[in-house]
Amino acid sequence: MSPRRAAAVSPSGVRGLRLPPALLRPGIRQLGRRVLDPALPWETQRRRLDRIAAASLAPRGVTVAERVLDGVRAEVVVAGGVRPLRTVVCFHGGGYCVGSARLVRPWAAALSAAAGCRVIVPEYRLAPEHPYPAALSDGLAVLSALFSEVSPESVVVAGDSAGGGLALAVVLARRESGEKLPAGCVLVSPWLDLGRDRSRVPGLVRRDVLLSPGWLAACASAYIGGGAGSGGAGSGGGSGSGSAGWADPLVSPLRAAHGGLPPLLIQAGSDELLAPDARALAASASAAGTDVTYTRWPRLWHDFPLQAGLIAAADSAVAQAAWFVETVTDNSG
Repeated sequence: MSPRRAAAVSPSGVRGLRLPPALLRPGIRQLGRRVLDPALPWETQRRRLDRIAAASLAPRGVTVAERVLDGVRAEVVVAGGVRPLRTVVCFHGGGYCVGSARLVRPWAAALSAAAGCRVIVPEYRLAPEHPYPAALSDGLAVLSALFSEVSPESVVVAGDSAGGGLALAVVLARRESGEKLPAGCVLVSPWLDLGRDRSRVPGLVRRDVLLSPGWLAACASAYIGGGAGSGGAGSGGGSGSGSAGWADPLVSPLRAAHGGLPPLLIQAGSDELLAPDARALAASASAAGTDVTYTRWPRLWHDFPLQAGLIAAADSAVAQAAWFVETVTDNSG
C-alpha cells in the first residue's frame, strides 16, 4: 500500500440483494430508543443488548472458542473450513460501558471466511465500574500476549464505535512506547473524540437512528470516571469536570498526532453522529503520511457493517475489510 494516500472507495461488488436498508432502519431505531437510553441503568442496557446480540447467530459452521490472554478473556471466532494464516484483534463497541464479544460475532465470522483469518474479540473491562485506563490496559495486555505468539506483521487491530477508538488508542500507546505495531488497523464507525458536543450538528442528530448526544455524553463521563451506576442525561460532552480527561489523546485519539501509524481502513455511514470523527481522522492521518483508505457509505447508520448478511452494504464493507487485511499482511506468511 502506497504512503500518503487517502482514497474514498465506492462500495461495490456485492452479489445478491439482502434486505433493503429502509426495512432494517426502524429496528435499529428501536434498539437506540429501548437500549441505548441514558436514563436507564447500565446493567439494564447491558442485559437488553446482550439479549439482542444472543439472537444474532453466527453463520453455520463457525467455531467460537474462549481463551485468556494475559488475564483478559476473549472469544476466538473462526469460520468453517478456514485455516487461519493471520489474526484480527477486534474490540467491540458499546460506549465503553455496554456490549460484549457477542455483538460482533456475525461480522467476525464473515471476515474470517473472507480473509482466511481468526478474529479475537477481547472482553475488556467496562466503565463505570472500571473507568479509563482499564479498557486500554486490557487491550495492551492482549496485544502484547498475542505478539509473543505470532508475528506483528500477521496481526490487524480492529474495532467498531468505542472499540474503534480503543483500537486506535492501543496502537498509539504502543507507538509512543516504541513497541512493535500491528500490520494495520480497521476502524468501523469509530468514536474518536469524547469531548465533542454532538448536539451541535442537528442534521446528524435527526438522521442517526441509533445514537443520541445524551447517551454518548453519559458514556464519556462514565469512561473518565465521572459517571456512577447509570447513564444520566448529558449535554453532549466538552464541559464540566471531565474536560481535561476527554482531551487526553489516549481517551480521544482524534486529538493525537497521527504520523508513524500502520495503514488505516476507516469505514462510516453518512447518517451517524460519529461521521465527523471518521472524516477528520482520515484527513489528519493522511496529512501526517499514514496510508489511509476512507469509505463513507451514503444514507447508512452507525455500525451498519455489523449487519453483515442482512444488508448488501454491510457485506460490501466486510469484503473491503477482508481485502485490507489480506493486503497489509500479505508478506507475513
